[in-house]
Amino acid sequence: MKRTPVNPWSWSLNFGYHQAEIIEGAKRQLVCAGQTSVDPDGSPQHAGDMRGQITLALDNLEAVLKSADMSLADVTQLRIYATDVDEAMQHFDVLGARFGAADVKPPMTLLGVTRLAIPALMFEIEATAAG
Repeated sequence: MKRTPVNPWSWSLNFGYHQAEIIEGAKRQLVCAGQTSVDPDGSPQHAGDMRGQITLALDNLEAVLKSADMSLADVTQLRIYATDVDEAMQHFDVLGARFGAADVKPPMTLLGVTRLAIPALMFEIEATAAG
């Protein structure tokens, strides 16, 4: 699979993502449901702890990707929902470290929402991957 960044301007690179990517040669695509800070039984974890929720949501995303024989390196788009955008952005270094280690900067959208499906949750991440 070949990924070609499309950045008519470079400011988004400071936030760890490309404006767009051209994906060529992919044979499979995976569309993931939103991943949150829940344990294997679906019980919310890390109530009131944005950093803990981001970390566990990423762990859960990686588990879904691994189950499809993929990794963060295959993620081609992210959609992030947070009940407190300012607080989420204070912990975006967690995303930067994980995706930086995978050497990818997938296009991303961050949306502020009033709440998520389970009230204790503050962060949800959806991903599309290709390989």
